[in-house]
Amino acid sequence: MGQRFHFVVDPQGWCCMGLIIFVWLYNTIFIPKVILFPHYEEGNISVVAVLCYYFCSLFCIASLFRASVADPGKLPANPKIPITEREYWELCNKCNMMRPKRSHHCSRCGHCVRRMDHHCPWINNCVGEDNHWLFLQLCFYTQILSSYTLILDFCHYYYFLPLKKENWDVFVFRHELALLRISAFMGLIILGGISRLFYSQLMGIFTYKKMSNCCETCKSRPQKPWQQTFSEVFGTHWKILWFIPFRQRQPLRIPYHFASRV
Repeated sequence: MGQRFHFVVDPQGWCCMGLIIFVWLYNTIFIPKVILFPHYEEGNISVVAVLCYYFCSLFCIASLFRASVADPGKLPANPKIPITEREYWELCNKCNMMRPKRSHHCSRCGHCVRRMDHHCPWINNCVGEDNHWLFLQLCFYTQILSSYTLILDFCHYYYFLPLKKENWDVFVFRHELALLRISAFMGLIILGGISRLFYSQLMGIFTYKKMSNCCETCKSRPQKPWQQTFSEVFGTHWKILWFIPFRQRQPLRIPYHFASRV
């Protein structure tokens, strides 16, 4: 599950995703060229700062591409419904297919998605059961990369020592201030927007956890801890793997006393 390639033909989504890639590419090229490499050569910053920036950039773009092409949880044309599970399925009034509860029909993709959260044009894909964890990683690493970029922009002018030699690239040297102002502007816009989105995603997960604990059928069961809820989203109990986009998610076997049919 979640290992199939999923591609949505949507020009609007292509434009939105292309804009995100442009911002990522801009900062990945110019920030090291204007700030990191010159200050590293003069001993103002360590190699760790350079490597951390590239690691954040790599994890950000990896989670973006994987979230955009991963199958969000598309239901097959003729799903096999076990007899014991039939009461938890319903008929979609748009595509006339049987689907489990908490599934929704996406008008852009043209099919139902298990535990669909929303259709995100910025990844040109739905956010569903099988790629929700990648979308959370994308929001997290985008915040880290944007914050790191803004800190470097600030330190370049107000904290780091002035460079002793000019940048070898004439274009970068002449337009350094404009390049960094554009970087700071894009960083502020993206950080503000993605922070709000990430907060809403976390609140959505905690709200579902609270509803699962408060439903009448679950009153006799022990309350589900937040670690269990996030483990179900990310497909693993190993918390360190929650931050790694280079893996395949497997559905987590939920203990019987935590199982929820809602």
